[in-house]
Amino acid sequence: MQFVEMGSLTGKTLMLLPGTACDYQTNFAAVLDRLGEKYHLICVNYDGFDGSGAVFPDMITVTEKIERYIQEHFGGKLDGALGSSLGSTFVGQLIMRQRVHIDHGIFGSPDLDQSGKLSAWLQSKLVVPLLTSFTGSEKKQAKTREKLKSFFEMSDETADRFMGCFSKFRPESIRNEYYTDLLTHLEDDIHVEGTKVHFIYAKKMGEEYLNRYRKYFRDPEIREFDMQHEQWLFGGERYTAPVLKAIDEFMEAPV
Repeated sequence: MQFVEMGSLTGKTLMLLPGTACDYQTNFAAVLDRLGEKYHLICVNYDGFDGSGAVFPDMITVTEKIERYIQEHFGGKLDGALGSSLGSTFVGQLIMRQRVHIDHGIFGSPDLDQSGKLSAWLQSKLVVPLLTSFTGSEKKQAKTREKLKSFFEMSDETADRFMGCFSKFRPESIRNEYYTDLLTHLEDDIHVEGTKVHFIYAKKMGEEYLNRYRKYFRDPEIREFDMQHEQWLFGGERYTAPVLKAIDEFMEAPV
C-alpha cells in the first residue's frame, strides 16, 4: 500500500481513493494540483497498484489497511474522503464500519454494484479481459483509444494515459479488485452521526443509480451533472470545474 501526502499542509484533510485498475497519479491527474491548493491530500495506491509487485488481496483487507493509516497518522479522523468509482466502495465501508470517522464522504458517480459469488465470477470473466486488453496490436489500441475519446470526450493524451495505466498492472490484481468489489456489500440506510454523505451523480449513467444511493445511505446530498461516469476527471474543463466547485461546497457544509 502506498499513502502519499501532498498539497496544503494547513488545509482540511481529503483522502483520494482511485477506481478500478488505476493508481491515483492517473485517476486524479486532471485535478491533483487544484485540489492540493486547498486541501491536505492523502493519495492512496492499493496493494497491486502501488508498484511494489504485491497482488491486490480483497476489498476488506485493503479497507483495514486504510483504517490503520488514518488511525495512526490522523488520530482516526479525516475531514473528507473522495472515492472515484470503485474507490467509493472504500468510502462507504469506512463510513459504515465506524473504525474511523469521516466528516464528508464524497462518492464519485459510483455504480455500487453488489452481487453473489456466482454472478461476481461471471461478471469478472466478461469484464476483466476488457480491462487487461490494452497491450494488444497497434490496431486494437487505436480502436480502443477512439472509443474512449468518443464516449468520454477524452483528448489523445488522456486516453493514452488511462490505457497505459490499465495495461501496467497484473491481471491477478485487477481480477481480485473487480471480483471482491462486487462481494463487498453495503448495508441499507447507513447513517453515522457527524458524517455527511455526498454523491456526484453522472446523469447519463441512468436513474437506477440514484435509487442505489438512496437505498444505502440515509438522506445523501446528491449533485446532478449532465455527464458520463466520472467524466469530470477526463472529459474537459466544462465537466471538471463544476464538480470541483461542488467538492468545495461539500467540504464546507456543516455536519
